[in-house]
Amino acid sequence: MKKFRSHVVTEGIDRAAMRAHLKACGLLDEELDKPFIGVINTFNEMHPGHRHLRELAQAVKEGVRGAGGVPFEVNTISLCDGLAQGHDGMCYVLASREIIADSIEVVVEGQQLDGIVIIASCDKIVPASLMAIGRLNIPSIFVTGGPMLPGRFEGRNLSIYEIREAAGLVQRGEMSKEQFEEMENCICPTSGSCSMMGTANTMSCVAEMMGLTVPGTSTTHAVFSKKYREAKKSGIIIVDLVEKNILPREIVTQEVMSNVLTATMAIGGSTNATIHIPAIANEFGLKVTPEDFEETSKNTPHLVGIKPSGKFTLYDFDLAGGIPVVFKELGDRYLNLDVKTVNGYTWREIIANEKNRCPDVIRNLDNPFHQQGSLAILKGNLAPIGAVVKQSAVVPNMLKHQGPAKVFNSQEEAVDAMFKGVVEKGDVVVIRFEGPKGGPGMREMLVATTALMGMGLGETTALITDGRFSGGTRGPCIGHIAPEAAEGGVIGLVEDGDLITIDIPNRSITLHVDEKTLAERRSDFKPAGLKVNSKYLKRYAKLVGSVWNGAILD
Repeated sequence: MKKFRSHVVTEGIDRAAMRAHLKACGLLDEELDKPFIGVINTFNEMHPGHRHLRELAQAVKEGVRGAGGVPFEVNTISLCDGLAQGHDGMCYVLASREIIADSIEVVVEGQQLDGIVIIASCDKIVPASLMAIGRLNIPSIFVTGGPMLPGRFEGRNLSIYEIREAAGLVQRGEMSKEQFEEMENCICPTSGSCSMMGTANTMSCVAEMMGLTVPGTSTTHAVFSKKYREAKKSGIIIVDLVEKNILPREIVTQEVMSNVLTATMAIGGSTNATIHIPAIANEFGLKVTPEDFEETSKNTPHLVGIKPSGKFTLYDFDLAGGIPVVFKELGDRYLNLDVKTVNGYTWREIIANEKNRCPDVIRNLDNPFHQQGSLAILKGNLAPIGAVVKQSAVVPNMLKHQGPAKVFNSQEEAVDAMFKGVVEKGDVVVIRFEGPKGGPGMREMLVATTALMGMGLGETTALITDGRFSGGTRGPCIGHIAPEAAEGGVIGLVEDGDLITIDIPNRSITLHVDEKTLAERRSDFKPAGLKVNSKYLKRYAKLVGSVWNGAILD
């Protein structure tokens, strides 16, 4: 009997038909005794973050073969958040995370692979991959597809959210159509994930923080040859992991998740991390709560000034040293550096010879961008379970704000009102029925948040929602309000003109309506219907849990 899982497919006289099928795929007799490695590729020709992954898969397979394994490339889906913005397609994006994780489980268990290398770049695909790794708990390594190079326009570096905000500038007559077209044509110059600390790059960094990648790989850009060397090295490492039977749950522990939360706050991570990290932890048999995010953020300095929280790009971050340098700057004071990674080394060993090559981009503990981490968790009668804001991207004068509510039951209604001038300075824009159940699928409100900034309201007007935001969102935008409106949450009872107070330093969000009035409104409350007629989304809406439990399916 061979020592690999795949022996159930290849060993014994009663497995001749299985061996024959493998030989039909080109395998030699001697290859039947080698470890079978699944190369899970999320290539998508209509997705800039994933269109280059075929070449990375080839590099992984070369590494696997060179180390004595047999690679089998299989594919799963990947949606581009950028293409899904502002229409019904966004309802499917978060919901696709569960399909991806499930599909990886199905092929790995169905064909009894010995180990897997998963290749992915973008928002929901990276967390789905990490969820699958935790769930399957067979030898695994993750390869990030890498960021795209920043766009360049009129002498400055750009990221994708800036073209969305520019639409508001055109609307206000502050940018010409010719300038807008030029900006559009140069803002995404290469393949790769968007060149900012959005959800895609936040979650790729999380994969590295978890110890599941080759160190340094999360910031290596998609177009660099180093990315292909990292992919090949990953193919070599996975064979060693299989030979030694080193499992993901031995690498990813509660201490590691504590490191992840701390480093995510230090790099200015996306608000979507509060959805994905708990979901990933759950698959590893661990737990992360809203209180964990809040406690960590309050006690962690913000060290990395990447767009949209700062002026630098992912390219600057990579040149400065990426995640290994962040770990070095945080040090023993904030991290457990003695946990191991997939390459067999501890973080202490990995960062021993690292140098911060640009302290302007990755600051040290004596000179942080902010004394606290990127995210703040707010609570109050409007959000008794919680709400989240990227406090590092809020201008100081909007950290505290009180204003009248302008209420909308969809993102489209809110955006239309902003462009028509209905939303005024000082308002609190309320967008509801956009949560996991109510959306369904918890759409990103990126069109609304960029409209807010583009219309010049970002320093006077707040936005709150039971939906979520892109990692590229900046400004006083508060999401993930729970319970959501579709579950009878208080946000569903807000009416135009109600006074709302937001106090980010004191972590509170308050609706100034008395309980008697709220009870009267609740008796007349009727949830809005689903926005999309979809069999899958109807099932999803029935099964999906709270955003603060990771929006996982029951």
